[in-house]
Order: sequence, then structure tokens, then C-alpha cells
Amino acid sequence: MNPKAMNRSRRIAAVAALVLALPVPVAGAATAATRASTPAAFHGELPRPTGRYAAGEEVLHLTDRSRTDPWVPAAGPRELAVTMFYPARHDTGAPAPYMTLGEAQGFVATRVPAGAGIRPQDLAATGTHAYTGAKAVNGKFPLVVLSPGFENPRATLTGLATDLAGRGYVVALVGHTHEDSGETLADGSTPGCALCEGGAPDTLPDSRAKDVSFVLDRLTGPHPAWQPAHLIDRDRIGMAGHSIGGASALTAMAEDQRILAGVNMDGTFYPPVPADRLDGRSFLLLGKQSDHTAGGGDTSWGRTWAGWAGYKPWLAVAGTNHASFTDVPVLAAEAGLPLPPGSTTSPERGMQLTREYVGAFLDRTLKGIHQPLLDGPSAANPEVLLQQP
Repeated sequence: MNPKAMNRSRRIAAVAALVLALPVPVAGAATAATRASTPAAFHGELPRPTGRYAAGEEVLHLTDRSRTDPWVPAAGPRELAVTMFYPARHDTGAPAPYMTLGEAQGFVATRVPAGAGIRPQDLAATGTHAYTGAKAVNGKFPLVVLSPGFENPRATLTGLATDLAGRGYVVALVGHTHEDSGETLADGSTPGCALCEGGAPDTLPDSRAKDVSFVLDRLTGPHPAWQPAHLIDRDRIGMAGHSIGGASALTAMAEDQRILAGVNMDGTFYPPVPADRLDGRSFLLLGKQSDHTAGGGDTSWGRTWAGWAGYKPWLAVAGTNHASFTDVPVLAAEAGLPLPPGSTTSPERGMQLTREYVGAFLDRTLKGIHQPLLDGPSAANPEVLLQQP
């Protein structure tokens, strides 16, 4: 299946799974039972980070004046919203919102079916365990760039971002403007998706690679855009992404030698895949078993895996779905929506496994810490299947 068709099928499946959860009213049956089925107010909370540090948070607004927005040229220079997460002291700062109200309005309008009982103001107030204004701890830490899936705003990777900050990483969670349900920019506007009707173009990974390189320039250059940039160890940089964000991580590595390690969470690679330009750097493949076992339905993984030399663990997770590596299933479950058909791994378990394996891979590749979790099958995690093509 080509990438555009796969993106469309994933969107259809995700919406269908959510629609299955909605109550179906019976005409004339406005009974107490019907009223009882009305969804209660949504109160979302992400799982608590597992590391030793608290997670500080700050939103940056960056403008690349050397580049016109590739999707809406009339908008002028490329503008990005980037959420920075960093290791912070406990009991400092104020709870950070999950999204701006504008971002939540866009997400509810385009990604949540009517009747799910999720109001924008409640989604924006989801508990994240991240804190604005939190005091940074002392030290230098590897930098990890995170890139979300197509149509999903950057906030949907907050659960992973906060956990990485707690484990001792600085995280730059990038919102790719005009590619999702909405990212709030410096002027307060929240432009929606300019690409969603036609699907992700083949040039999208290249565009995301340019976004990432620009963000790295602004974070690690001589005049960084982020005041606590002294926290960043410029010699230890990685990137992880979900869906097309994961596929774009490989493209970004090929284009930018500063990125030493990459992670693709359940994303189809777009041809041509530049694996021959990785120069032995490390890359983790982490995906759902139904598509991403060796020889499975997504043949782009096998071709790509074979195309480079380097440390390249490949893990398939049983019982998961495409969204299991994001916040979305956790929030859907808290709203009372069921798992999609065929999913047997709980949303919380999916997030736990994502945090453990992405964290272990980055610890090994960016910190040089041996992680037995990656050496072979784990009795504690029987869902995770090591692939050996």
C-alpha cells in the first residue's frame, strides 16, 4: 500500500473506532437510562513521568525567515510552535496546560466525533505533570526532537516528552504548521490543516527535516532562541517521531549529521529512503505487530532496515494499534471510548512500553548506558517481540 493510501486508511479506521463508542439514541426514548448514558464531563490526565526529575515546560515561537511556508505560501515565512521540556526541580512552577484553547478547539472539531463528551476547554486542561516556570536542574543533557503524526498536533506526544524530561533529556516537541488540527502561533492565531483533504504529500518528510534542522539551529547556535539552552549537550542529539514523524526522523538524520540517533514509532517510510546516508548511526523501529513484524504488511520497514549498517533494533508490539504510541488512546479511554477492534493492550500499557523502549534506546545511544531491555526478549514485557530479519 502506498503511503498516501495508508494514511487515508489509518484515518478512516481511527474515526470508525471512535464512532463505535458513541451512544446511539432511540427516537422517543428520552428516559432516565438515556440521560444516564450522556457522557460525563471529561477530565483527562496523562500517566505520571517515571524519571528522577520533574518536567519543566516552555513554549517557543520560531520564524524561519529564510524559508516560505511550503504549504501556504501566502502565510509568508515558515512559523513553528515548539514546546520545550527539560529536567526541573520538583515542587517548582505551575501546572502547564495540555494545549491552548485554540489548539483544543481544532482537535475536537476535526479529530473527535460529535457526542464523545470532550469539550475544548476540558481537553486543554488535561493534566500533564509538566510545569511552566519550573526551575531547571544543573547540568547538560542530550536533546531529543519529537515530531508528531500527520493530522495530530504536537501535544499528542506530551506523555513521551514529559517522561524523557524526567529521565534527563531536553525535549523539543515540534508543531508542524498547516499539517495538523492546529498549532497556535506567536500572533495567537491557530491555523488548521492545509493538507488534510488531499493527504500527506511525498515531500512532507523533506519539509519536516527542514523544520527540524531550523529548530536545531535556533537551539544550539551562537544566539539560541531558548534562554536555558545551556542545558543542551550539543554533541548528543536524537529525534523520535510517530507515524510520518517517525519516517521523517530518518530523512532528518540523512540531511543533518548532528542527529545521532532516531526512532520511528509505527510510521511508513516514504521512498526514496536515504538509509545509505546514515553513516552507521543508530535507529529504532517500534511498531504494532499487525503491520510491523519482519515480512509484515508494511514492506517499507524491511527494505529500509536492510539498507544501512548500524545499531538498528526492530520491535513489534502485540495488541497495539497505530495510535498506541501517543497520548490519544489514554485520553480516549478516559473519555469512556473503547479500544479499536483488535487492540488488546491497554492505553496505559501502550504508553508505558513506548516510554520504556524509546527511553532505553536513547539512554544507550545518546548516554552510553547499557540497557539490557534491548538485548533480547523481556519476561516483563511479553508483548514486545524482537524482530530479526
